Amino acid sequence: MPHKLTNLKTAVPSDIEIAQEATPLPISQIANEVGLLPEELIPYGIDKAKVKLAVRDRLKDRPNGKYIDVTAITPTPLGEGKTTTTVGLSQALGAHLGQKVFTCIRQPSQGPTFGIKGGAAGGGYSQIIPMEDFNLHLTGDIHAITAANNLLAAAIDVRMHHESYQDDMRLFNALCPKNKDGSRKIAPVQIKRLEKLGINKTDPNDLTEAEISKFVRLDIDPDTITWRRVVDTNDRFLRGITIGRGPAEKFERETGFDITVASEIMAILALTTDLADMRERLG
Repeated sequence: MPHKLTNLKTAVPSDIEIAQEATPLPISQIANEVGLLPEELIPYGIDKAKVKLAVRDRLKDRPNGKYIDVTAITPTPLGEGKTTTTVGLSQALGAHLGQKVFTCIRQPSQGPTFGIKGGAAGGGYSQIIPMEDFNLHLTGDIHAITAANNLLAAAIDVRMHHESYQDDMRLFNALCPKNKDGSRKIAPVQIKRLEKLGINKTDPNDLTEAEISKFVRLDIDPDTITWRRVVDTNDRFLRGITIGRGPAEKFERETGFDITVASEIMAILALTTDLADMRERLG
């Protein structure tokens, strides 16, 4: 059923006042009204939840609805931008025209939220609530993107570190350790690497010394590395840093931090079509 706004004030209060005075409906009630089953929700408290992808399989035979895309616009001096327009349009379609409507917006980055731009929950009576929770992570996965990106950054540096002092056999034993019976197994992703090297073998025990050397050594040139670490905070003093200054690291190099939502992992997440496609793109 449509839920119209009540107790609207002509002298519109501040965004924070409106957000804090509003009482969100229980997310279970909203889910029930739009036809979601209880087992298709992952609750985050009373007023927030994630929706499981399984709902797509259950409703795959339903005809698709209409899709309205609100693209990038320049906000007015009062802050009306994409989110305010999107929420206002949804309110018009849902509360006033009685249509079943979903407002789909992206999770804000905490970088701009704590910068001059501020939050991204909309404004006035056309905003997302609970506003504070929404701007401060909500159910988002930006932390997972940060972890994935920085894991790869760490792997690049530690790989150069190990290759700098270990011989081919030690590297090979680390990548393809022997089982109790003395045999070795190779992972599917390692078979892909062999294929890229033009080595058409799937048994690591059949590799020659020259093939082992090609397989285990990436020989990364530090000056060609463009992969940077990321953090979901505006911190200008991390834009350019020197890493590897510890006595055990053996080399130093210049790098820096980007904001998480500008990372390659975020780009893949935005462009991917399903889980299998994402795994393929991530390698």
